[in-house]
Amino acid sequence: MLARIRTLLFLSLLALPFAPALADDYDSATKIFRDAGQSSKYFGSAYGYAILPSIGKGGVGIGGAHGKGRVYAKGAYVGDTSMTQLTVGLQLGGQAYSQIIFFENKAAYDKFTSGNFEFGAQATAVAITAGASAQATTGGTGAGASGTSSHAKTSGGYQNGMAVFTVAKGGLMYEATIGGQKFNYKAKGSK
Repeated sequence: MLARIRTLLFLSLLALPFAPALADDYDSATKIFRDAGQSSKYFGSAYGYAILPSIGKGGVGIGGAHGKGRVYAKGAYVGDTSMTQLTVGLQLGGQAYSQIIFFENKAAYDKFTSGNFEFGAQATAVAITAGASAQATTGGTGAGASGTSSHAKTSGGYQNGMAVFTVAKGGLMYEATIGGQKFNYKAKGSK
C-alpha cells in the first residue's frame, strides 16, 4: 500500500509543469512579488530575502514539495537555498508556486542561513492572487494568478522576523501552507 502511494506521489510530481530555475525565472518571480501590493513594500525595508521561483508540490494522502532558490542580503546575491516538505493528511493533486521569504533584520537572515532552517507547523504565508501575473520567456511557461483584492490580504507583517508570500503558478491544489518546510543554505561560491 505504501509503495502504491509513493508511486502515485512520484507520478503527481512528474505531472507538474516544472521549468528549470534559470536567471529569467528568478527575474520573473521577483517582478511578480515587486509588482504585488502585498509584498512590494518589503523590498525597500527588508534586510534580505530568499526567492524560490518554482516549487512543485504533489500529494495523495502523503505529499511532498521541493524547490530551489537564491538568497539575497542588502540587494546582493549571496547564496542558494533548497526547500523540501513532507505532508501527511487528506490531500490529492499537484501544484506549482513561487515563494519569497523576507528577512526583517540580520538576526532573521542569520537564522535562515545558519544551515538547516525549518518553518514550524504554525507558520503561515500570504497567498498573493490579486493582479499578480507573469509570463516566463523560457520554454513558454506561464505563471499567474487571479482574483480580487479581498483574496489577498496581508497577515500583519513579519512573524519571528520573516514574512512569507506565495503566488500559485498552476495545478489542482489551492493552499498557502508552509508548515514543515525545511531549507538548506549554501553560500555563493562554496562547494
